[in-house]
Amino acid sequence: MAAAVVLLRPLCRLCRVVLFLSQFYILSGGGSFSEEPSQPLPQAIKDPGPTRTFTAVPRAAESTDIPPYVMKCPSNGLCSRLPADCIDCKTNFSCVYGKPVTFDCTVKPSVTCVDPDFKSQKSFVLNMTCRFCWQLPEADYECFSSSDCRAVSCPRQRYPTNCTVRDHVHCLGNRTFPKMLYCNWTGGYKWSTALALSITLGGFGADRFYLGQWREGLGKLFSFGGLGIWTLIDVLLIGVGYVGPADGSLYI
Repeated sequence: MAAAVVLLRPLCRLCRVVLFLSQFYILSGGGSFSEEPSQPLPQAIKDPGPTRTFTAVPRAAESTDIPPYVMKCPSNGLCSRLPADCIDCKTNFSCVYGKPVTFDCTVKPSVTCVDPDFKSQKSFVLNMTCRFCWQLPEADYECFSSSDCRAVSCPRQRYPTNCTVRDHVHCLGNRTFPKMLYCNWTGGYKWSTALALSITLGGFGADRFYLGQWREGLGKLFSFGGLGIWTLIDVLLIGVGYVGPADGSLYI
């Protein structure tokens, strides 16, 4: 028994040395069980398909805007007959009213014209009469008409409006100007029809009803034309044009 104990002692010491060396080896890092970071599993790569290449194409230079006055300017016509909106003239307001006068003019950009010899030119001399635009005859300008006034009234009514000179007419000053005009519009009533009704059916007020004067028409209807006197008076008044449509317009 004692002999077995003596044999086990060296074995135990050997085991202790082996255990010590193994621990020292582990602590020194030689046998550490460090876990390496796990690598992500490879994923399936999707095919993006054929790649499209876009080439930037430069825009073409935008065309120059055409001035609005060019639509009024005839191409390759005589420069002296161009509308006033197509030319620029060096006017002189000290000219004598009603006398002939000449001005140096040039055509505006984008306008082409020729001289009497059909040669292209940009500068020319314009012959005209010395007068302002508001002094022109009524046939040389257009005005906005109004139906809000009474054409048949005493005194005769006027209304304010704006007038514009026609394109082919040349004058001094602003081509659009204010003006007071007499009321001159019609509602479609005929003088001959009103007179015929007054002569034939005036005793029943037909003439007054036709002119839109229903109150006077009822008065004549229930009084039998004022016993004939009112009928004769209306014939005279309509005949001379003193009695007109109720809306204040003129006869056709």
